[in-house]
Amino acid sequence: MDGENVSSPAPRMPLQLEIEFRRSYARRGEKGRLKNISLTGAFLELETALPRKLSPQDKVLITLFVSGRARQISAHVIWNSDSGCGLKFLPTNNRDVQIVDDLMYFVENSRDSQREVLDSIFKKVA
Repeated sequence: MDGENVSSPAPRMPLQLEIEFRRSYARRGEKGRLKNISLTGAFLELETALPRKLSPQDKVLITLFVSGRARQISAHVIWNSDSGCGLKFLPTNNRDVQIVDDLMYFVENSRDSQREVLDSIFKKVA
């Protein structure tokens, strides 16, 4: 591989999370949905009505709404397609990494709670 340091992507966690994002040069935010996330990046599904797709190397500021709080993290576009784009997070400090970690923990705990509810329903039905 020509001596390049190629690392494989971090494991992804599926989710459905409405977010807002703003291109680094834009004044107005736009809406999208994170479809999966890892500690290093995410897949951002874009609304079809966007005036212009995100292009590789575009920088964006993502606003996540978790547990009633708005949190922001910077990212840049790695690749794009008709349905969305792959993002790489650009953490500037440990707090940024913690935001993503907290979100993943929140998503996983929500799933565990849903599983427990479903298990109790199935036990009662059986």
